[in-house]
Amino acid sequence: MARLLSDAVSLTESQRLVRSSVRDVCSDFDREYWRRRAAEGEYPHEFVDALADHGWMGILVPEEYGGAGMGTQETVVMMEEIAANGGGFSAAQAIHGGVYNTVPIVEYASEELKDELLPRVADGETSIQAFGLTEPNAGSNATAIETRAEHDGDEYVINGQKVWTSRVDVSDYIVLVARTTPLEDVEKRTRGISMFLVDLAAAHEQGALEMEAIPKSASEFVHSFELWFDDLRVPAANLIGVEGEGFSQVLDGLNEERLVIAAECLGLGRLALDRAVEYANDRHVFDRSIGSNQAIQHPLAEAYARLQAAKQLTYNAAARAASDEEVDLGAYANAAKFLAADAAYEAADAAVQTHGGFGVATEYDVERYFREARLTRLVPITQELALNYLGENVLGLPRSY
Repeated sequence: MARLLSDAVSLTESQRLVRSSVRDVCSDFDREYWRRRAAEGEYPHEFVDALADHGWMGILVPEEYGGAGMGTQETVVMMEEIAANGGGFSAAQAIHGGVYNTVPIVEYASEELKDELLPRVADGETSIQAFGLTEPNAGSNATAIETRAEHDGDEYVINGQKVWTSRVDVSDYIVLVARTTPLEDVEKRTRGISMFLVDLAAAHEQGALEMEAIPKSASEFVHSFELWFDDLRVPAANLIGVEGEGFSQVLDGLNEERLVIAAECLGLGRLALDRAVEYANDRHVFDRSIGSNQAIQHPLAEAYARLQAAKQLTYNAAARAASDEEVDLGAYANAAKFLAADAAYEAADAAVQTHGGFGVATEYDVERYFREARLTRLVPITQELALNYLGENVLGLPRSY
């Protein structure tokens, strides 16, 4: 059944090759593997290493630096298949940062930095899994960040705090966003923000980084942290792009990344629906399968329809992003993320309901899918922020925040 949904849109030859290869990698990691990772809260190193061995951590790294040189169209397929083939949203999130944190390096870093770093990322030797933007006093208002980076000779000195920074424990570097000009000294709130590549081992050696894990009830094996930087010294050569223009650099490529998040939601929804249909066919009560009851059938059929619609929008948007056609990609990306997250939630909820009491038993996995699906309505942006964008920028309504 999951295969049927996966074949619901037309794919390019490149996309079909990605799907086949990623499915092969995922087939070596069964339900029990992911169940153990979740129960033990252990990062799926073996899975990530397998993807790296096949070159998929470098899917967005240009070929001249040893990567696959692919784009959004191929990445949506890759991440949907990872989520759909057993690991769910968390499996996709386990590598999401390592894939997408290369984008600002490719687009804005110096040639020296790219030559040194990208080939090692592409072959899996080095990881840039962590991205430090969110702060306790800023939340979704990224222009209100308070972490400061002050130029001092051939270095920057960074002080501040980040929260909800994921995968720091399995990353060699973090892309860190900080203010290089105080908010009160800039004409526009979006100016004076810069991006830096920070060597985490060097930060620890300096004694300039303290980190504390955040206990959470979803994505147990993808750990998130609160970070404190105290006089962290970073080489000026590790500035990514132009000082003060980091905010626009963060936004560049954001819409494509949201399409990939939408694809991860679709994969999770496929997985939950697949497990529900399997159980509905196998479970017999009153001498017939429970799947013969409309009370079971209809929610699952509705979940399928919602996933189908969200998939059509997501893949259509990815194709347009790869074309020369001028489109409001922000509208597509926010609509796709909104619809895909809701579709995943409805599918996971229906899967739990289909399982009855066993829906909360960890051995059936659907309770984990439900917790993950709830998370997708919060990250990387809330459903409300996606609607804010559509209301203001598409419908022409007054700004609401």
